[in-house]
Amino acid sequence: MTEAARSGGGVTVTLDGFPARPLGTVGPLDLSWRRFPAAEVEVGQRIRAEVLAVDPNEGRVELSMAAAENPELWAFLSSLRYGEILTGMIASIERYGVFVALDEGPDHSVFPGVGFISFPELSWRRFESASEVVEVGQRVSCEFLQFDTWNGEARLSLRATEQDPFQTFADAIPVGRTLEGRVTRLIPFGAFVQVADGIEGLVPLRELAWTPVAAPEEAVGVGDAVKVTVTELDRARRRLTLSRRQVSPDLG
Repeated sequence: MTEAARSGGGVTVTLDGFPARPLGTVGPLDLSWRRFPAAEVEVGQRIRAEVLAVDPNEGRVELSMAAAENPELWAFLSSLRYGEILTGMIASIERYGVFVALDEGPDHSVFPGVGFISFPELSWRRFESASEVVEVGQRVSCEFLQFDTWNGEARLSLRATEQDPFQTFADAIPVGRTLEGRVTRLIPFGAFVQVADGIEGLVPLRELAWTPVAAPEEAVGVGDAVKVTVTELDRARRRLTLSRRQVSPDLG
């Protein structure tokens, strides 16, 4: 048991048995898994907290009140390892991501599921709405990424369990290959062209036409069928760069 006092976004704590000065600190992200953690602590309040780390040089102990709120959940999340496959059911689709009710481990005290998938981790392919990828009640297998100690969540990736279509494309298509595609988006500095299912590449403005243009609309429109040449494949960043200007005149 310890006694707390406010300090910036978190609290400082006088540990039982060490009354000389506050030795413990609870960061703002470790106060609580509830919606409004700052409202849960008052100066002089006695609290329970789990030790996260001890810094003997600074004479400080980092604590987590969130861990003490639900020790079973904390222990379960702490036991997970990066890359581990977890199964469960889509519990809720929100505007900021998707909650997963895991088959193993305890329930969450606040959220509809302990697992959480951010939008970028739902699919390798571009989508407008999460409902295009998953639906409530659907069973999924996901890769564990990290323990979100702020929310008491298991951050998951659904796309990590699937073959990355970009890497498959890069294995088959070398730089210099000419492809047929369709313009999907125009941006001030170029146009995106879909050249395969789930694969889009950028044609920079300077590569859109054989003569200079000031805007992409001067060369192409959304929905246009075009021929493009692959000029760069960046596997690490999953970026494909294309050119219309470098297409052979015989093919253009």
